[in-house]
Amino acid sequence: MSDVSLPLATYRLQLHCAFTLTDAVAIVPYLHELGITDCYISPIGKAMPGSKHGYDTIDFGVLNPDLGTEEEFNAFVAAVQAYGMGLLMDIVSNHMSIEKSLNYWWRDVLENGPSARYAGVFDIDWHPIKRELDNKVLLPILGNQYGIVLENHDMAVSFEEGEFQLNYGEHRLPLTPKSWSRMLAARLDVLAGQAGDSDPSVMELQSILMALRNLPGSEECNQERVIERYREVEIIRKRLVALVTTSPLVAGHLQDNVAQLNGIKGQPHSFDGLDELLDEQAYRLAAWNVAAEEINYRRFFDINELAAIRMENPKVFEDAHRMLFRIMRQGGVTGVRIDHVDGLYNPGQYLQRLQEAAGREDGGNLKDRPLFIVVEKILGKDESLPDSWPVQGTTGYDFINLVNGLFVQSANERAFTELYG
Repeated sequence: MSDVSLPLATYRLQLHCAFTLTDAVAIVPYLHELGITDCYISPIGKAMPGSKHGYDTIDFGVLNPDLGTEEEFNAFVAAVQAYGMGLLMDIVSNHMSIEKSLNYWWRDVLENGPSARYAGVFDIDWHPIKRELDNKVLLPILGNQYGIVLENHDMAVSFEEGEFQLNYGEHRLPLTPKSWSRMLAARLDVLAGQAGDSDPSVMELQSILMALRNLPGSEECNQERVIERYREVEIIRKRLVALVTTSPLVAGHLQDNVAQLNGIKGQPHSFDGLDELLDEQAYRLAAWNVAAEEINYRRFFDINELAAIRMENPKVFEDAHRMLFRIMRQGGVTGVRIDHVDGLYNPGQYLQRLQEAAGREDGGNLKDRPLFIVVEKILGKDESLPDSWPVQGTTGYDFINLVNGLFVQSANERAFTELYG
């Protein structure tokens, strides 16, 4: 590729909570004195809280608050530009973190199943060979077998801010709205007997139950019905919060039902209701060590907490790069490094789309020249980078492997082979 702006000397800045954007601004003059032409920064999308590397992104469209604010990022860009330096950004295109269900897109999938708004983001086999997983995603997060965890009272349902969720350790899993009826309808006759059938709070609870029963299911294919479900669920959430807030009687009724559902340790049958509730969800809980045999979503290597995303989907591509494109429009990016490009379904297509988007999004600066792109790809001994990829090359693992050879005394190979053999 010709006419591309080439960095001559790069310096990587690993941003995290202990080295923020403000810290980065402070060392820009020093980097300039060293002769650095381009600052290369680690991923800046919102990552797991406390992440030291940033590759566990949970929201592509939001700057990681651990790193600083938008104003502080703009100050960093301004400092880099003031010294005539370029800015290379590390882009995570292959996967997102789903740890602790803090990822909004993943929570949507867990709550709404195959018809979720963001179901197309993740590479999930909704109809695997194992029939128990039909229209469900396997969650191998348990520290022991499901039955043991259940009867040990290690997980429990709670009601917070208008929705029910399942709590297990640090995990907060959503429950599909249609299943909320199990907590609301139990012992309704007792509540009606206490307050009377004509009590406004009882009538409102009955109305909410009817609305829940009429919701389209998680396997609904009709888009109009899916949109209807999202709209109605939001209304139901607000009605439920208002009802619990204004009616101590209903609040107590709900609290008692949840406590009964969660069971009593030492009484196995007391967990039958919770087991039935979990069977209604769009996910199936399992012990962590069954992932290798039963997992039905594509991961980053074998890391359960990093789910691969379908970047070949144009909508996913646009959503995942929205912040990058915005920074490009402001003239703040001179190049990118693509993490784990081999993990993408179609790397060549992705890279071409990125070049085309760069030409559109950066205010015209790149229309007459390509964006500088390097990819993380380990080339084999006789492997070369595809000529069709619109990139400048790899990040250099193959080169550094050759350089490292200069520091290895090959005459000692036999001795070390015998030592470690």
